[in-house]
Amino acid sequence: MSKQDPDDVLRYDKMVERALRGVVQESVQEVIDHGLVDDHHFYITFLTEYPGVEIPEYLKERYPGEMTIVLQYQFHDLEVDEKSFRVTLSFNNVPERLIIPLPAITIFADPSVNFALQFQPVDHDMEDGPDDDDPTGTKSEEKAKSGSEKGEVVSLDQFRKK
Repeated sequence: MSKQDPDDVLRYDKMVERALRGVVQESVQEVIDHGLVDDHHFYITFLTEYPGVEIPEYLKERYPGEMTIVLQYQFHDLEVDEKSFRVTLSFNNVPERLIIPLPAITIFADPSVNFALQFQPVDHDMEDGPDDDDPTGTKSEEKAKSGSEKGEVVSLDQFRKK
């Protein structure tokens, strides 16, 4: 049996981060399986430069750093797995396919039930993305963030119309 680094044993922060990202994955899967019911809809903010994010170049230029999308009325071909979610949205009546790794998400909110999760921003090394042995990307994030990895519940006030 190999000896494990004591700093990697019982990392509750990593466990919580994986569990909270699992909430995002499961929520998207529920929409795939059952559609959006009642007034449910999602605001999803993600890092546009995160490794594995695939969006059109003009969107990266328009939203350097972070971008928020809304899944409510007009979205198509929604898919999710343990690494990412994919969706087709229209921008100026042009359908665009977006691929967003789950670790790229910084905020996930469903304002209809006053629910939101905020993930710590990732100052990542652009060449070091999620690998096959680390589907949630937490190893890459951990290298970049030096151990301060956690999710937290946030107020929805930032999404409210004023």
